[in-house]
Amino acid sequence: MSLRELDFHNTGSWPREYKIGFCVLLGLLIFGLLWWLFVRDKLSELESLERQETEKRQEFETKQGRAANLEPLKQQLAQMEQQLQQMLRQLPSRTEMPDLIVDISQTALATGIQNELFQPGPETPKEFYAEKPISLRMQGTYHQFGAFVSGVASLPRVVIMTMHDISLKPSDGTAIRPGSNLELAGTVKTYRYLDEEETAEQEAAATDGGGH
Repeated sequence: MSLRELDFHNTGSWPREYKIGFCVLLGLLIFGLLWWLFVRDKLSELESLERQETEKRQEFETKQGRAANLEPLKQQLAQMEQQLQQMLRQLPSRTEMPDLIVDISQTALATGIQNELFQPGPETPKEFYAEKPISLRMQGTYHQFGAFVSGVASLPRVVIMTMHDISLKPSDGTAIRPGSNLELAGTVKTYRYLDEEETAEQEAAATDGGGH
């Protein structure tokens, strides 16, 4: 019997081998249709999930590496903060600052420098410290100014002085000569540390300022 002779309205009369072949073909067709309708989308979803898993795994490994380094970094930061506090504690305190200003002025006089102007200005508080400007105009020799700087450095408390708009020139307007009298004029700033109460006030002010 050929394919043309098959009666599709009476498949029960087909030969055995044709029935088996038709069932296999029908099964493949059904399987292909099911794959097209259901499996194909699931495969795309599976590939997407596998990509997400790879990305999450990489992100986890990165965060795990950061977490492993977090504790040493915290310890290093704590040590740095402790060192900073120790350095700040070497600066003058609020109660020591007035005496320190007097000591600086007296040190200048002790070296023979003439203080024509020595005027401390108002303090400017920063995050951990306060700076105090001093407007000054002094006359003396190179040797006397060198002795003044050395004397300030040897004071009991650590004294940091930064110079701003400082000019140094002969007081008589002539050229600088060995042993000539010089005039130093400008502003220096000295620094002290803030105590816990002042630091708390600065933090509160910064918080209020950030809130606005």
